[in-house]
Amino acid sequence: MIDPDTQAKNWVAEAEEENDAEEMPLSLRLSIADTLTLGNATCGFMAVYFTTTGILIPHLQGSQETGMARHSAATAVILMLLAAIFDLCDGLVARKLRSSPMGAELDNLSDLISFGLAPAYFVLVYGMVANDAHQRVSAVAAIVVLLAVVLRLARFSCVTMKDGMFQGMPSPFGALTVVSIVLLELLFIPTLLAIIGTAWLMVSRVEYPKPRGVLAVAMLGWIVAAMGMLAAWAFDAPGGQVMLQMGCALQIVMAATIPLFATARRVNTFRDNRRESREARAAQVP
Repeated sequence: MIDPDTQAKNWVAEAEEENDAEEMPLSLRLSIADTLTLGNATCGFMAVYFTTTGILIPHLQGSQETGMARHSAATAVILMLLAAIFDLCDGLVARKLRSSPMGAELDNLSDLISFGLAPAYFVLVYGMVANDAHQRVSAVAAIVVLLAVVLRLARFSCVTMKDGMFQGMPSPFGALTVVSIVLLELLFIPTLLAIIGTAWLMVSRVEYPKPRGVLAVAMLGWIVAAMGMLAAWAFDAPGGQVMLQMGCALQIVMAATIPLFATARRVNTFRDNRRESREARAAQVP
């Protein structure tokens, strides 16, 4: 005879095994950090959408004056800024809470949309609607920006850096610098050179600190302030144009200054190492 208790336990065990088999594999489960990462990708896609519907299509239809459409340009850039906030927060959340096995891949793919495709497309559309821009040359600059982000993200996945440092300008910082250059509405040649210089910084070996602690809070505050400047400019608030120009100029100055400090730090480290080597050799001489 079969013991009823034993049979019941077997049924329970079989039911648990079936439930475990029906559960979603670990590699397909989304964590809170992954949800933030998907928000990053969504903002990047919507930035492309507003750039197309608010700037490019009206220009092609001849229903707007020459130049960038203010509201749509501001909305597109604000969405890129919001994507940067999502990108900043998903890393912080991933370090505090559980991160799924596909979190790193999701992050790279989302960054490619928000900080590669979106700013490159912004540059391309700028070349089509600006008065003194050249469309084909702008297309080349847009491709350079896109490929720089692709190479930057691929290298990030392959190269191990010392803790707390990035190699090359981070793609969110680079994307915001590119759109700041465009929004300043300088002459075409200086704009083009500055965009290409930013793309070079993204694939360079210049070391940038990771946004952690106080630096992360400062970056978040700067992004929120930039959103406020863009909103003031979009709604033609008093001083909005001046605030936008100051914000864009400050972004470009930071992009140019950080490599100088990083290079000076590397030179000082190299000199210190050489001096220590000479002192060590001198100490070994009898």
